[in-house]
Amino acid sequence: SSHGSYPCHITISKSGKHVLVANYGSGTLAVLPVLHEGSLADASCIIQHHGSSVNSSRQEGPHAHSVSLDASNRFALACDLGTDQVLIYRFNDTHGTLTPSEPAAVAARPGAGPRHLAFHPNGRLAYVINELDSTIAAYRYTSVDGSLALIDTVSTLPTGFSGASTTAEVVVHPSGKWVYGSNRGHDSIAVFAVNPGSGALRPVGHVSTEGKTPRNFVCHPSGSFLVVGNQESDTLIVFEIDLRTGIPRPTQHRVSLPQPVCVRFL
Repeated sequence: SSHGSYPCHITISKSGKHVLVANYGSGTLAVLPVLHEGSLADASCIIQHHGSSVNSSRQEGPHAHSVSLDASNRFALACDLGTDQVLIYRFNDTHGTLTPSEPAAVAARPGAGPRHLAFHPNGRLAYVINELDSTIAAYRYTSVDGSLALIDTVSTLPTGFSGASTTAEVVVHPSGKWVYGSNRGHDSIAVFAVNPGSGALRPVGHVSTEGKTPRNFVCHPSGSFLVVGNQESDTLIVFEIDLRTGIPRPTQHRVSLPQPVCVRFL
């Protein structure tokens, strides 16, 4: 059991000893020990989030949407869409426990709806994609205490777009030069260049995902390809990334499969 309702995101600890789960419906996190044969034991730790925010239809209570470990494996950062917070926990990989750090959270803009977080390869930057207001927030990350300091916030949608749209996934290119975010509704990948000094994001452009509702996508470890899962058009599309500009271009490689919601290279 994930010890909550609607589990939506998992992270494996660097040692492989624990799986961390975010439960969207109940607003809880759980840590599950991995047994020697690969099965999961009962939770060694359960965390209940509390609170709400300004969007009464989506933020009536806590909704933990993801949990991510930093490179040191000592801090877990949980995006809670319902409370407009990124909560910060100290993670003990020996005992499988989470304890609130100090500071215990960073607040997003009211109504933003933090969904997923991606660390920059340098370990000093983190990018949070906000589902409800279609933005990406850039943060300076301090690995000593797990704290986040806001750099700036940028829209994932083109100027003048007024249709319904929410974001889904955020990915940092392996080179650290670009950040990508997916728009469900506008059905695009937003491309941003990373300022090498400040970590701030500069919009580069938008690329159609060649389908509907890009819930998830992943960058190949080589940095040369992006694979996008279009949930409502039942397709996986391979894009080739221009390594001069960071812009993905669609290839002829595509697969039909029912409702892809998560894409990973193993």
